[in-house]
Amino acid sequence: MKVDNILSALEAKHPGEHEYLQAVREVLTSIEDVYNQHPEFEKHRIIERLVEPDRIFTFRVTWVDDKGNIQVNLGYRVQFNNAIGPYKGGLRFHSSVSLSTLKFLGFEQTFKNALTTLPMGGGKGGSDFSPRGKSSTEVMRFCQAFMLELWRNIGPDTDVPAGDVGVGAREVGYLYGMYKKLARENTGTFTGKGLEYGGSLVRPEATGYGALYFVEEMFKVRGTDLKGKTVAISGFGNVAWGAALKATELGAKVVTISGPDGYIFDPDGISGEKIDYMLELRGSGEDIVAPYAEKYPNAIFHRGKKPWMEKVDIALPCAIQNEMNKEDADRLIENGVICVAEVSNMGCTTDATDAFVEKQILYAPGKAVNAGGVATSGLEMSQNAMHIQWSAEEVDQRLHSIMCSIHEQCIRFGKEKDGYINYVKGANVAGFMKVARAMIAQGVI
Repeated sequence: MKVDNILSALEAKHPGEHEYLQAVREVLTSIEDVYNQHPEFEKHRIIERLVEPDRIFTFRVTWVDDKGNIQVNLGYRVQFNNAIGPYKGGLRFHSSVSLSTLKFLGFEQTFKNALTTLPMGGGKGGSDFSPRGKSSTEVMRFCQAFMLELWRNIGPDTDVPAGDVGVGAREVGYLYGMYKKLARENTGTFTGKGLEYGGSLVRPEATGYGALYFVEEMFKVRGTDLKGKTVAISGFGNVAWGAALKATELGAKVVTISGPDGYIFDPDGISGEKIDYMLELRGSGEDIVAPYAEKYPNAIFHRGKKPWMEKVDIALPCAIQNEMNKEDADRLIENGVICVAEVSNMGCTTDATDAFVEKQILYAPGKAVNAGGVATSGLEMSQNAMHIQWSAEEVDQRLHSIMCSIHEQCIRFGKEKDGYINYVKGANVAGFMKVARAMIAQGVI
């Protein structure tokens, strides 16, 4: 495999799709050596087949707002790869949604889902519709119109969507309700559902919980733990909430959260009722964190800044792709950061990732660190199929086991001769090997 040749061909075919091309480059660069040791991969043109999605659905979504005006948005579903199971991945409703973003997320999801060991392929979808500032009735109308276009192409054994940015419990409820009416079946076609109609306990906090289970394993390799460590977190939604809860439980002190308006630094630590207040802020509809500093006077609000300016032991980007750049990485390294783990998908730019690996910082990519969310979605699918509901303790135990397994796979494929664990390489190779072997076994399709 010649990575540059493949990337050049992709860039010519898909110009301007920067996020997608960045994700492909990261994976191909890290698996190149292993790929070239297996001539059967080249024979079956695995890379050329794997970097292109199986299919993409693009559709118009027309709905009526509260003033009676007709609104038009674009909807997408990228079914990337189903070699190891039905397509699985969230729906993102945000004004920034583009085909490039969804292709990158679907590509990443393919490897992430393979790492969980659960039978799930990779997919992603969404719309340039933003729920922010919309009434619940408007959100319901949009979700119903969106599902009118998508429902024939999803199902419990075909494609199982979930929530993502802009798609929470409310949106999943409206989407699933419309799907159920159209399909005339009550199955586990969506995950992230309410507990009253097939949802799983622990799902809202699962991504954050799983991330900290993974970080805990990273520290064990160094013969230490999280007790007494300081943690910078970006974001203040469910992912950041779950990460803050579990980090605190494991003995660390979370000192930052952030929003579009800036970040909060709280030297006293964000724990207890302060973590609950994060969700109150998120639920207010304002999408800002500044009021935290008014409620807790010892906290400091830094307008328009990112939390990576603070001196901390652990940095956890929990917001969105490419939120941490080379300048942020250099500052964290200069301040003595021990560990950086992406809880958001591709939370670091390529040069930031390279900086952490070059300095041999404990660094792990999103496809490994944040797999706890989709892993628990997979557990929700299992519960739906068996018509049962596990206790929170049972789900959490399974989640912990899955994250430990993912960490073991990263060590197996990512340990270098000098003993450094290259988690980027480990995660990419482990996920790729499983998907590639499944593709070969199923023939040229």
